[in-house]
Amino acid sequence: MQKIKLLFTSVILFAFLSNICAQDWPQYLGPKRNGTSDQKGILRSWPEQGPEVLWTVNVGQGFGGPVIKGGKVYLLDRDNNASEKMRCFDLSSGKEQWSFSYEATGVTPFPGSRSVPAVDGNYVYSVGHNGDLYCIDINTHKPFWNKNVWKDFGGGEIPRWAITQCPLVYGDLLIVASQAPKAGVVAYEKLTGKVKWTTPSLGAVGYVSPALVKVGMEDHVVMITASSRGSEGKSGNSKVAGINPLTGKILWEYNDWSCIIPVPGAVDAGDSRIFITGGYRAGAAMIRVEKKADGSYGVTEIFKNPEFGSHTQPPVFINGHFYAQYSTNERKDGLVCMSIDGQVRWKTMRAPLFDKGGLLVADGLLIATDGMSKLYLIQPDPAAFKPLVTADVLKAEQMEDQRFPAQNWAPLALVDGKLLIRDQSRLICVRLAK
Repeated sequence: MQKIKLLFTSVILFAFLSNICAQDWPQYLGPKRNGTSDQKGILRSWPEQGPEVLWTVNVGQGFGGPVIKGGKVYLLDRDNNASEKMRCFDLSSGKEQWSFSYEATGVTPFPGSRSVPAVDGNYVYSVGHNGDLYCIDINTHKPFWNKNVWKDFGGGEIPRWAITQCPLVYGDLLIVASQAPKAGVVAYEKLTGKVKWTTPSLGAVGYVSPALVKVGMEDHVVMITASSRGSEGKSGNSKVAGINPLTGKILWEYNDWSCIIPVPGAVDAGDSRIFITGGYRAGAAMIRVEKKADGSYGVTEIFKNPEFGSHTQPPVFINGHFYAQYSTNERKDGLVCMSIDGQVRWKTMRAPLFDKGGLLVADGLLIATDGMSKLYLIQPDPAAFKPLVTADVLKAEQMEDQRFPAQNWAPLALVDGKLLIRDQSRLICVRLAK
């Protein structure tokens, strides 16, 4: 009887702890790095004035989103092109708990923060504007170790839009894409900062963070590079590379797709399929990777479709369909729905326009910002665009570059019914579930 009670208690404790873990949003695009939340009970209707805003805090300009762990919010902020600051807030109240700043001078077009941190155990990891990689102890609020993912591997002048890397924690490793001359992707020992492996340079510099996908039963890290530009202005193709996450060995490559400035990472589409998207007329491609009898890997292109793509954030996948905001410099297709076999079902175009805003899946719904001022709750349906409710909750401030309207491009985060949205001056917490 005593053993039964102990077993029962253990099961309940495990379920309780599992629920706590499920409520965290510890990295870019959430627990599974795919823009999907386990949150239930999303409110299908809002008051006339919109969902309840629980708190707001002032932040600097930028496009990097927050992460959440253990009731604390972590955000890498940037201050007047001179320094960067890791900031920690209380999720319930928005009160700032602590911060750590370091010098990081430099000016780029579309100034401000770039990346989403990752929090794991007692440490929060982030990569800044100039490539500064910091591991900060969340208890002492001081750096535990730091490196530079760009300069340490032969990088010279900072890329035009700065370093944009959202770290990937994999077991005992922290994986980032240096994209410097002496290293394409780098894995550090997460508790010491020791370099465990590097790949050779994989190609031209882009703004893509490594993604993790399943090929059969194996984990592969997937990295996408920018297409190269020849002396006559013609572009070569991008490189999509599959990497062993434990050793850094290049397992396979796909070279028949091109994006001059790639930003979204690869998406695991299941059944060893990998979905790739980009802006600048790149569109989308689906490939399948299979392991051969001799241990090597083969890559098969399933389809390409220029009518579906994404400029800044990868698509989300729900009920056999991809959804993405396909508004780029060249086209304004708005929110677009495409089936897993590559058939575009609908586009909102400019009615309404969705322009590089955040997008995630929760409780069978799409939650999206339009990149300007509105927050949407949408019923995903391949038959038509079906918004349930919308509200103006964001600011529409003019960007420094007057050619472009104000936009909020930061990835969203959702924990305990609280949605975090970052615009160009505030971090906002909105209640979306009871």
